[in-house]
Amino acid sequence: MKYLLMICGDESAAEHANDGCGGWTEEMEARGVLAGGAGLRPPTEATTVRVRDEDVLLTDGPFAETKEQIGGFVLIDCADLDEAIEIAAKHPAAGYGTIEIRPVLEGP
Repeated sequence: MKYLLMICGDESAAEHANDGCGGWTEEMEARGVLAGGAGLRPPTEATTVRVRDEDVLLTDGPFAETKEQIGGFVLIDCADLDEAIEIAAKHPAAGYGTIEIRPVLEGP
C-alpha cells in the first residue's frame, strides 16, 4: 500500500533541512519502500489557488493559518499502516516537527 508522508515543521525546522536525513533515505532505499519525494521551497514562495463562482483567487504564501507548514514529502510503498508508522517515526523530522501519514487512493 502507498502512503504519503507529509513532513511538517515551523520556521525553526528550516535549520534542520540542510542536515539531511542522517542515513534515513539510504536505509529506506535499501528496504525498497521509497517511491518518491522531495523537499519544498519555503511557504513564503507558495501560491494558493481557489476558484469561487468561476473566479480564480490567488493568495501569495500558504492559505493555512498555522505555525507548521509542509516542508517536504515522501511517497512510500509498504505493507500496511504499522510499517508506515515505523518508517515515519525513524525520519529525523519526527524529532523536531510532525509527519502526517496519508494512504494514497489508487486506481478505480
